[in-house]
Amino acid sequence: MDIYGSALLDFYKNNQSQTLWLHNSYGETEEMPVDVFFREEEEMPEIELKAIDLCQGSILDIGAGVGSHALILQKQHKDITAIDTSLNAVNIMKQRGVKQALHQDIFTYKGKFDTLLLLMNGIGLTRTLDGLEHFLEIAKTLLNPKGTLIFDSSDISYLYENSIKPKDQYFGEVNYAYEYKGEKGEWFKWLYIDPSTLKTLALKHGWSCKIIIEDEYDQYLAQLILH
Repeated sequence: MDIYGSALLDFYKNNQSQTLWLHNSYGETEEMPVDVFFREEEEMPEIELKAIDLCQGSILDIGAGVGSHALILQKQHKDITAIDTSLNAVNIMKQRGVKQALHQDIFTYKGKFDTLLLLMNGIGLTRTLDGLEHFLEIAKTLLNPKGTLIFDSSDISYLYENSIKPKDQYFGEVNYAYEYKGEKGEWFKWLYIDPSTLKTLALKHGWSCKIIIEDEYDQYLAQLILH
């Protein structure tokens, strides 16, 4: 049941959708604005624009959604392939003009690229610290020599300023569930990784890690390069 994809499709067809709710494991249910996935270049934050600028050679946009970043790269005549696990999202990408849009899961996808790109906290799809370490190994098989991995994430330690961080798991491992039109999807894990922990894990798995930008909202852009 693709709750997220249904909301995207309604918005694409009608330029509006009903409220997409995001249940979480750390606080109150939040409204997820669907129009954010359809932003134009001038509406994107500095972190995302800088990430796009860093993309070189053949690029794989992972968790590409409706293709907003892929379309910018395509306009720049970059060699861009976009993948997503939501079939609705992939179909929208194709209708919006993304030439290489594929319904694929990164954990089973095969190919070779110079840049792997994950934006809008897309690295969260690794779900846990263990999952991130597994992904850092998978990414090596998808990259050409000296390839780069570019993504943004957030340090969410601020959520625990007035409470104790979990002792049984990394504090950046959270749970979400989408709800749309009265239908609630299954809970899924998502990861937010703080820069310090990221640098430690990157080094452990043979990557150099550079934090390119950090903003006032504890969001940052990371660039990992294979040693």
